[in-house]
Amino acid sequence: MQEILYQFNPWWEGKFETNTIKRELYLKKLKNELESKEITFIIGLRRVGKTTIIYQLIEDMLKDVDYKKILYLSLDHPAFDKNTLLDILKEYRTIHKLGIKEKVFLFFDEVHIKKDFERELKILYDIENVKIFASGSSSLVIKHKSSFLVGRYNKILVEPLNFDEFLKFKNIKIQQSEIYLLDRYLEDYLVIGGIPEYVLKNNPEYVLELVEGIIYKDVVGKYGVKNPDVIKKLFLLLIERVGNRFTFNKIAKILDISIDTVRQYITYLEETFLLYTILKYSKSMNERIYAPKKMYVADNGIKTVLTGFKNGGILAENLVFLNIKNKGEIFYYFHDGKEVDFVIGDKAIEVKYKDEINEEDLKQIKSIKIKNKILVSKKTASKNSVEIMPLIEFLKL
Repeated sequence: MQEILYQFNPWWEGKFETNTIKRELYLKKLKNELESKEITFIIGLRRVGKTTIIYQLIEDMLKDVDYKKILYLSLDHPAFDKNTLLDILKEYRTIHKLGIKEKVFLFFDEVHIKKDFERELKILYDIENVKIFASGSSSLVIKHKSSFLVGRYNKILVEPLNFDEFLKFKNIKIQQSEIYLLDRYLEDYLVIGGIPEYVLKNNPEYVLELVEGIIYKDVVGKYGVKNPDVIKKLFLLLIERVGNRFTFNKIAKILDISIDTVRQYITYLEETFLLYTILKYSKSMNERIYAPKKMYVADNGIKTVLTGFKNGGILAENLVFLNIKNKGEIFYYFHDGKEVDFVIGDKAIEVKYKDEINEEDLKQIKSIKIKNKILVSKKTASKNSVEIMPLIEFLKL
């Protein structure tokens, strides 16, 4: 055990540097958690960079915190299968002669792999002087058995790279005199997306392996799905339909499975942060629930690798969704044959990713009885009653 702990914690034996690109947005959030008692869960899509961000936080902490008081574990290591978190913590304190009253910082990566982790974390929280950070690639973390942890945790969601981070990872620095180049790089971002390793190496095999890992480890492995190929086919069907209305019934007929199975499998995929579904805008809850849904994918790179580049407009619409999905409940609007992409709060948002906007493009969004109307396009145009905003400006909101 001691040897393995040293392997996971190289700062115990010397200088530690990650030599990685800092994601300051998340480092700032995590640093704000250092003094809080609550457990901090770091959640998000598999391979979105959670472990790297944890290492970056530890690297920064080492400037002010005694290296002995920082413990990192990846709980998918088989050495930890038969040891409780309390056992591991006791061994760690013994190695460094740390009394139970001395505060230590614990980082548990892939925490959801540990059976009964919620109960073990509760015990550590209640009886030990610790600050706990725990990561997981699925929102199943603290979702189904969280009664143990009520009032004891905060969550930080790590997303794929935003456009500014994409430029940073590509080592692209735009001079004020070259602002016009941003539109060209935005086109790249639309297609490549924001999975960090894919942005750096542009290897499609990496994205394919990512999707396989999510489906077979986070879904099939967790739920014991008997027909893993069916859930993969379901995912491929859905990402072909990004931005389009679909019904559980139609998907069920195509795959020759029950509607309940479709509904259940989509829920699993949503819980891994791979897919997001939205409902129809309606005052009737029944209509919201039973009307066709619309679906969006976690990252544009996943869509383009699996389905190829077919429609820049759909990629722009997916990117707009990803930009607003954490800002409130989102619906799509469809009434009397008129459709608008998104309704969120008092805003209606339509995406028409093209150079020239005409009256026909404005017709749908003008018909909706919602106060603020935004049409997202490539360029600014005359506003009339609709605010027309370039995508690159919308992403800054």
